[in-house]
Amino acid sequence: MRGGHAKSLGPSAVVVGGGISGLVAARELAVAGTAVTVLEATGSWGGCVGGHTVAGLSLDSGAESFATRSTAVADLARELGLESRIVAPHPGGAWVQLPEGARELPKTGVLGIPANPWDPEVRRSLGFAGALRASLDRWMPASVGTSSDVTSVSELVRARMGKTVLERLVAPVVGGVHSADPALLDVDMVAPGLRAGLRKHGSLAAAVASQRQAARGTGSVPAKAGSAVGGLTGGMHTLVTALVKDLRDRGVDLLTDKRVASARKTSHGWQVTAGGEAYDADRLVVALDGPAAVRLLEDSLPGLAALRPGPGPLVSLVTLVVDLPELDGRPRGTGILVAPQTAGIRAKALTHATAKWDWLAEEAGPGTHVVRLSYGRMEDSGAPEAALDDENLLSAALEDASALLTVPVSRTDILDWDVVRWAGALPFAAVGHKQRVAQVRKVVGSVDGLTVVGGWLAGNGLAAVVADTRAQVAPLRAEDPTIT
Repeated sequence: MRGGHAKSLGPSAVVVGGGISGLVAARELAVAGTAVTVLEATGSWGGCVGGHTVAGLSLDSGAESFATRSTAVADLARELGLESRIVAPHPGGAWVQLPEGARELPKTGVLGIPANPWDPEVRRSLGFAGALRASLDRWMPASVGTSSDVTSVSELVRARMGKTVLERLVAPVVGGVHSADPALLDVDMVAPGLRAGLRKHGSLAAAVASQRQAARGTGSVPAKAGSAVGGLTGGMHTLVTALVKDLRDRGVDLLTDKRVASARKTSHGWQVTAGGEAYDADRLVVALDGPAAVRLLEDSLPGLAALRPGPGPLVSLVTLVVDLPELDGRPRGTGILVAPQTAGIRAKALTHATAKWDWLAEEAGPGTHVVRLSYGRMEDSGAPEAALDDENLLSAALEDASALLTVPVSRTDILDWDVVRWAGALPFAAVGHKQRVAQVRKVVGSVDGLTVVGGWLAGNGLAAVVADTRAQVAPLRAEDPTIT
């Protein structure tokens, strides 16, 4: 509740941060009967699940799909009345750009790790020698890659399947999804359960096959690479619109342009100050990026200071809406990921949005295409491409799009374009991050009335954030007898 106002008769909470985790946390609390105030530093809701209008089309400016390895996002969409809008991407599949040319990504894989090294699509990317080395995984002891408490994606893949799988399949996928070198990422954070599956099934390939089978459902046809995701007709940003409406309908106080300056524990709960005003509540939910969350809480919880994560990479997204009928044939399926060692290409990924989403193709009309290129990897010193000014980034995007799509894309083809930059929006799950998350939650759990949520703890992706936020907030109902 706001300072100076009468305290509500029931439980109250202040949520700091109006990104997807903050909005989901607010909804969980409101459904349980808590009076909730959400404070957002910017003028918009949803964080990196945003939208923008380009050439009259309402497009996603951030996340444009969700992983279907769990039902977390689909369940939330259904609860918000969006069930009829849940759609699968066009089954064209994704490609990978290798130094010697483009290849279709294999159907069955997790982080690009193949379920069958001898699958024709896999063998085309790996060559005979690469497929032979990868197949040795089947004969190795299950302890290889699982004996250490923590390991990176690259350590696991290199040990089990070799360098070729790592460089030609895994690095492009990990770079496109997580904007990082697989050597820097904790495999248990970016592929939860994969090492446990390896121990259970005896090989990395079998573990991948098991995860893919669980994701797509028993007995169905293997999905094309890049299709183990879902979306919403109208874009993922419509999820935020529906969430905000739902919260307003439930009486949640949603306040924008309220940058929180401090948060302190009081004898009755928590007091948060923002814009010169104090907000008192029984519970505080901090839904910020990792560095900002630690900065806000470290005075009250000194133990958090040593657990402050590093910032995520700067990622720049260049969206082009072009009049180019030559792209009607979807020359690279739904998009293409770029192997880091590929010379002459500066983008890490390209999404052909009108090839990926049939609803968008219908809205755009024949011959009009939406292409989005992504720049910026964690290992890039200063993220040179991502940090370019808009005009230079546009020039790079046109060159890269032309090379990747095999169709010349020039300025005269552009109907409209936009650049969106996300600084630190992707959580960086460095090796050992899972253990640090456990430590953070132990410190946070030692203080009454405090919950911390967000991608830096849950892992990258909407599915992980939504599921984890609900899991963190759900126990509050049991803690407070006034919550039913």
